[in-house]
Amino acid sequence: MPPKKRGRQQHNKEIKQSDNGRFSPDEKDTLVLSTEEHKNKDADFLAICKKLDVTDVVCDHAWRLWEMLVTSADVLLDTKKKHWGVCLFIAATDLGVRTFTLTEVQKAVDLNQKQFFDLLKNMDVNVDTISTKVNAVMTRLEKKYDVLQALFQRFEKTCCKVYADTSSHLLFVTLFFSLFLFCTGKVLQVEEDLVISFQLLMCVLDFYIKRCPATMLQQPYKTVVSALSGSPPTRTSRRNQGRAKPRPLKEDHKLLEILCKENDCSMEEVKHVYLTSFSAFLDSMKLSGSRDLPEEDILDKQYEELYLKSKDFDARLFLDNDETLQMNKTDLEKPESIPKKSSPEEEHVLIQHQTPVRLNHGNHVCLSFKNCTVDPSEEITNRVEHLGKAFSQRFAECVGQQCVEIGCQRFSLGVRLYYRVMESILKSEEKRLSVQNFSILLNNSTFHISLLACALEVVMATYGALNGGGGGSMQETDLSFPWILDVFQLSAFDFYKVVESFIKAEPSLSRDIIKHLERCEHLIMESIAWRGDSPLFELLSQSQDEEDPVGQAEPPSTLNQPLQHNHTAADLYLSPLRPSSRIGPLDFHSSPLSQTSVQSFRCTKSISLSLFYRKVYRLAYLRLNMLCTLLLKDHPDLEPIIWTLLQHTLRHEYELMKDRHLDQLMMSAMYAICKVKNIDLRFKTIVTAYKSLPNTNQETFKRVLIREGQYDSIIVFYNLVFMQKLKTKILQYTSPLPPTLSPIPQIPCSPYKYPSSPLQVPGSNNVYISPLKNSRLSPGVMTPRSRLTSDKFQKINEMVSSSDWSLKRSFDQGSTPKPLKRLRFDMDGQDESTVLCSGSTRTLMQEQKLKDSAHSAKGEQP
Repeated sequence: MPPKKRGRQQHNKEIKQSDNGRFSPDEKDTLVLSTEEHKNKDADFLAICKKLDVTDVVCDHAWRLWEMLVTSADVLLDTKKKHWGVCLFIAATDLGVRTFTLTEVQKAVDLNQKQFFDLLKNMDVNVDTISTKVNAVMTRLEKKYDVLQALFQRFEKTCCKVYADTSSHLLFVTLFFSLFLFCTGKVLQVEEDLVISFQLLMCVLDFYIKRCPATMLQQPYKTVVSALSGSPPTRTSRRNQGRAKPRPLKEDHKLLEILCKENDCSMEEVKHVYLTSFSAFLDSMKLSGSRDLPEEDILDKQYEELYLKSKDFDARLFLDNDETLQMNKTDLEKPESIPKKSSPEEEHVLIQHQTPVRLNHGNHVCLSFKNCTVDPSEEITNRVEHLGKAFSQRFAECVGQQCVEIGCQRFSLGVRLYYRVMESILKSEEKRLSVQNFSILLNNSTFHISLLACALEVVMATYGALNGGGGGSMQETDLSFPWILDVFQLSAFDFYKVVESFIKAEPSLSRDIIKHLERCEHLIMESIAWRGDSPLFELLSQSQDEEDPVGQAEPPSTLNQPLQHNHTAADLYLSPLRPSSRIGPLDFHSSPLSQTSVQSFRCTKSISLSLFYRKVYRLAYLRLNMLCTLLLKDHPDLEPIIWTLLQHTLRHEYELMKDRHLDQLMMSAMYAICKVKNIDLRFKTIVTAYKSLPNTNQETFKRVLIREGQYDSIIVFYNLVFMQKLKTKILQYTSPLPPTLSPIPQIPCSPYKYPSSPLQVPGSNNVYISPLKNSRLSPGVMTPRSRLTSDKFQKINEMVSSSDWSLKRSFDQGSTPKPLKRLRFDMDGQDESTVLCSGSTRTLMQEQKLKDSAHSAKGEQP
């Protein structure tokens, strides 16, 4: 039903004090828009301000944003009004005095959701106006809209299957959705959680369908409702409050089971949400155990209060197909996505068609199995079955025996994702190598266990805790990484080999899941791979005979670039890095690997080890750089010395890392260099600064291994272990001829933000963007003009590659942003202020032409 018109009087009193205390409640009466103070502003702009009841401060701030936009970008006249609405939204949100809802500003300037967010993002590109506060609000609103839009589509489809004639029962449909919206607003702390919202939708449908006359329903719902004893539903009113209440409904979940089956979701999880959260909500509404339906007016009023409090969009308008909530035409062509579990912070990016993933290993995987010299099908099936039992058992031990079925579902979801990623990896390898026989890879047990473990880690991270909103949750830390490694008895070093290939092979992973996997990789490099029983030490020991076991330090030319390489999971797992009795003929494929001599074969031995150390170096320097920024700003010359000592320790004294943490060596190296350089920096100061770094733990400096079975603080470790081992090396930095410094890398970039394959430009089928590669031309043969242009294109490429809006204008040359209408390229030495003052490209050309003519005329004079 259409939402009723809401009065503005009560709404306008909701001006709250901003975070910085700029406005107090006593001042809100003086913040009414004054026409006299805004005579210099456009009359239409002021009309919108009055319609939205904005304050003088918001009006001024929004107008300044508009003037900045006009100066820096070409704005069409017909979009002027729409930009005003966005400017008002930004200003009111920044100042913390938003007196209007998102729906109200959209209706005032005639914008739908997608258009509004697109304009807002474009303003950030042109003016760089989006603060962290506005960005957070916009992100939340986008996610909330995407969730509710997807759920409303599913709601409509379900209603068509439930009712014999939906059009004649619009009242029930309206009540359904209104109760669902109110329920999500009251029950969920994070309304953007798609899966919990979807499960609540199933609960609301179950509640209403049970109270509908059986004659209104289609099969199989009609049969189930008919079987439930009781009279037709009634509407609660004051007239029947004194009468005897009708017999309560039986606690029957047969209807809920049908709904879950029809919508491809877990019955156990929906039932858990019903019992822990939805039942409590019904109790608060005094509807639990009753056959009554909530009053339409009361329900509408309750949602109205939530809507005005949140100042979000009015989701009831979905029922009216309101223009503000309509998708663009291009969006309507996209297939509907089925929800998956998301963590409260997770950005809403869906893995296509899953809940669970409906993709088992397909024909391509089966064909790859058959093409192998030794068919791995049976071994893979047996391995998956064995690991499934181990996973379910350990899952139940951590969560509870009542969740055994949920553990099986998680594993089933992981297995399907495992087969899908395997298929993608095999296709990529076929294209890269032009071969089809992957016998060695597909018969490599470690590869399969690692790939399955990574798939399950994605599933576990995606679902997070089994929270139902009201209680009965499992501790997320019990199942957090490296729990899956312990379950499968898999070494962290073997697991790391598959992470990067997994991410590249599964493009539907959300940004937060990619970050989670990257964090897992960091944990491995920081400490997990350095455990005493890790095969890493065996590999390092065997590599001592080689000239360079872990590779030389990368030169600055490569360290300044994101870590890029051509090695795939197949390369890393097929590198025979340690002796194995299972190594047989190299029949993986007819690649150079199977045809190399023993000498060249030895060169490939350290592929995974070398890549691992390159990543460790970059992570170590990132941590060191952050710590030096906090502690040694006045001594920038010390950072390269500390880095050289730390890199030497990791490369030549790697035994110090056994059962220890990378940061322990980093802090010890910093303390050692400061001490020999007579810099007053105490360990207590280092530890205090270290605690402010991201992803740190007090155990890192409070409990450090001294000797087997003995742990103490980091200062004891430094005195008894680190200093004793490296005393000679440390003292070398006090001599007149200190050791050669290692090259200093820039802040390392995530390799996952620079995919190796081209990215398709949104909205285009034929345009792709590839990462900028190093030029084959030597800088010496480049002209000054081309070199400057190349540098600017490099910065532009970094801006485009980055998903962080804060980098949009990173190539500005001054500390104060300059309003620009176009990219600034070389103008043959022409002053930039001249370019900015020029009206257009044609004007520039005319001016240049006149200058050239004048110059040539002077040259012709005797």
